[in-house]
Amino acid sequence: MANIGRLSVKDSVLFLCDMQEKFRPNIFQFTNIVSNAARLLQASRVLGIPPILTEQYPKGLGPTVPELGAEGLTAHAKTCFTMILPEVEKQLQELGNPKQAILCGIETHACIACTTYDLLEKGMEVHIVADAVSSRSQTDRLFALSRLKQSGAFLTTTEAVLLQLVQDAKHPNFKEIQKLMLHPSPDTALLSFFSVL
Repeated sequence: MANIGRLSVKDSVLFLCDMQEKFRPNIFQFTNIVSNAARLLQASRVLGIPPILTEQYPKGLGPTVPELGAEGLTAHAKTCFTMILPEVEKQLQELGNPKQAILCGIETHACIACTTYDLLEKGMEVHIVADAVSSRSQTDRLFALSRLKQSGAFLTTTEAVLLQLVQDAKHPNFKEIQKLMLHPSPDTALLSFFSVL
């Protein structure tokens, strides 16, 4: 049967990539991207999905921004573009090698892309949350999404992920997840993406 990319709580891990202070003024739609990623992190805590957090050269680029709500998480410092560091590989093994990665953060054409390629090569299914990833330029962001779709990643949105994870209004955590959707996700200028598909 074809892999249709149905998300499952028990098989997922949330990757939070490099949402740091020094990127704030330069990343297209930074505030909205972080807001959507923060919703995903809140949902992961409600549903028991393990999060993995990285920071790109934190000595120079600063810490993760506080509005992500990632306090209490261990941030893996890196200089390479991929999030798949030896300590992250070890963490994935300790988690029983989850099959699905939900990916958000920055930059789409650099760290998100390299992480996606590594995860796909490991045989994981990758769900890139398009309204929770960005780059300095909208051009790089949109063409990276198109390229990553060609490589076999699934493109999705914050609200779609939340609804797919609970599947049913009778889910015991549905009310908590519903609260995260009281306000629609902010528009992150993705509609122009369809011109590069």
